[in-house]
Amino acid sequence: MLQNKVFIKEIFESVQGEGPYIGVNQLFIRFSSCNLHCKYCDTDFKTNLKEYSTEELINVINLYKNIHSVSLTGGEPLLETSFLKEFLPLTDKKIYLETNGTLYEELKEIINYIDIISMDIKLPSSTAMSDLFEKHKQFIRVAKQKDLFIKIVFDENITDIEIKNTIDIAKQDNLLIILQPMMNGNELNIKSDFINEVYYKYINIYNNVRLIPQVHKFINIR
Repeated sequence: MLQNKVFIKEIFESVQGEGPYIGVNQLFIRFSSCNLHCKYCDTDFKTNLKEYSTEELINVINLYKNIHSVSLTGGEPLLETSFLKEFLPLTDKKIYLETNGTLYEELKEIINYIDIISMDIKLPSSTAMSDLFEKHKQFIRVAKQKDLFIKIVFDENITDIEIKNTIDIAKQDNLLIILQPMMNGNELNIKSDFINEVYYKYINIYNNVRLIPQVHKFINIR
């Protein structure tokens, strides 16, 4: 008998605005919990939450017919692994997981139901948190069996050591790095010259890198 329930911040259909899947139509399911506290996080996870059972969420998803995939986003979806273990086997939709790349034990429990993984590497310079590189490495050992890419949100405080460390992490499995300049609302938070400088620091060492801002913010969609 299915009994798990989960609190969801919002469910909406839109166009993916980040990374290599920019432009595909997705159903976004935004989970309401997170195990990190990034200083640039702009989502209110405490108000306007709705609780869903497994059956209720499946019924919602089945209303959407022409989507590329279902994006599990947050917050951190892997905090709801017990719910996802019930929920994911019941849908035939492609699953796109957006994650902070730290909960590798939880990922092991549902990896067979995931198709695409967008994994953040959290930089101390932009998040105001401690170094999470070792956790990211362990996460990749599990995640690399799927379609995996790395996303790095950076600001003007990014360091050369962080650039080297993130390249070293990606290089081991030739993973695509998406460089995402930090934004303030719909505006870039960093000068274009500095963005360009960071990009070339990366590609002079490792060429599997793309510079892609949050496109959905430029065209003013969710």
